[in-house]
Amino acid sequence: MDPLLLNVIKKNDSKQLASEFLSGYKTLVSEVGGILSQVSLKRILKGFEKGQPKDVADEIQRALQSAENAPQNVAVIGQSGSGKSSFINVLRGIGHEGAGSASVGVVPTTRKKTPYPHPKYPNVTFWDLPGTGTPESFPNPYQEVVGDDNYDYFIIISSSRFSSNDAFLAQKIQEKGKKFYFVRTKVDSDLYNESKSKPRSFNKETVLQQIRDNCLINLSKIVSEPTVFLVSNFKSKEFDFPKLQETLLQDLPAEKRYTALLLLPNLSESFIQLKRATIKEKLWLTAFRAAVLAFIPLTPFCCGFELSEHERDLKQYQSHFGLDEESVSQIAQNLGTSEQEIYSLMKSTDFNSLVKDDSIIANVKKCAEFVFSVTGLLPSSVFQFYKVYFLHLKFIDIVAEDAERVLAKIEEMKSGRMK
Repeated sequence: MDPLLLNVIKKNDSKQLASEFLSGYKTLVSEVGGILSQVSLKRILKGFEKGQPKDVADEIQRALQSAENAPQNVAVIGQSGSGKSSFINVLRGIGHEGAGSASVGVVPTTRKKTPYPHPKYPNVTFWDLPGTGTPESFPNPYQEVVGDDNYDYFIIISSSRFSSNDAFLAQKIQEKGKKFYFVRTKVDSDLYNESKSKPRSFNKETVLQQIRDNCLINLSKIVSEPTVFLVSNFKSKEFDFPKLQETLLQDLPAEKRYTALLLLPNLSESFIQLKRATIKEKLWLTAFRAAVLAFIPLTPFCCGFELSEHERDLKQYQSHFGLDEESVSQIAQNLGTSEQEIYSLMKSTDFNSLVKDDSIIANVKKCAEFVFSVTGLLPSSVFQFYKVYFLHLKFIDIVAEDAERVLAKIEEMKSGRMK
């Protein structure tokens, strides 16, 4: 059993319980922050201090439900042709020609505000706003849209030198007190053009810095500490896309951070590990809640040990890491290979093998659980924590390793094509 939980249950000092919970939780929080808000933490600690385990369990459950179901609305805005729709497709993990993708083309394709829910997380919606700078554009097309309270933040997309249109959008969003991120797309095209036009003097880092400086100088006239992200919608792992991912997560409220992390694409091993840490944090809280409830006699009867439930959860972890059936099919299609080749890299597809040892002793656990749940207290808590935590932690680790192998394969095949 988790040593922290064992210490918490054994001790009688309510303040010490609260202190050890807080200390243990902080060790699980990832570099972008935890999924419990400060308000939830205070309520949990207050429940400990009052000696009310039910209050603690209820608040953990409320916080977890909020983390899973909190709605998010992201407005993507910018001049027509800047790559807004392509950017949305990248964030949603959908190919530009895939079903349900935002329309992409060489002529203006977005003529009205269009919502694009994430295919796996429908509570998260990306809004593709009409592009400015076309004959159909109104003089001030975002005068009212910028003030829409439903948007959690704006992403301004620009694909050329900083323009008056960029300044106008940034200014209006700033006036409304809204958060925005300035994203400069198509930097790969800029680098290519510079390398062809100036082959002898071309320097990649110098060109990127010039692009960044141009944006920063102009944005500094509008906001005090501007940040610019240079990205490519077709080479998302390169340039500042990973940095943008991390910044978005850090700036979001705690209750919206969990789902936002899950929906972002796996661009690096470090990001996969960040997902692993956050999913583990949620798992630990879920297990802790089960153990707290188990301390109360008879309560654990509402929790079972059905392998079918664990198999369902394993599939959910695969989805979180972009390894569900639909995602694997898309990966194979993008790489021009078979789905079987992708599945051959994954160890999490054989559920029976993963739970073989646990199945052997499942009946013993059920009998022991029945006895201990009548009396509650420490023995019951130990079993409840084991059921919820350790098997699932094994799942998370294996699926994360699968995701790393698939990512390595993707990079290997893309690199081979470029040679």
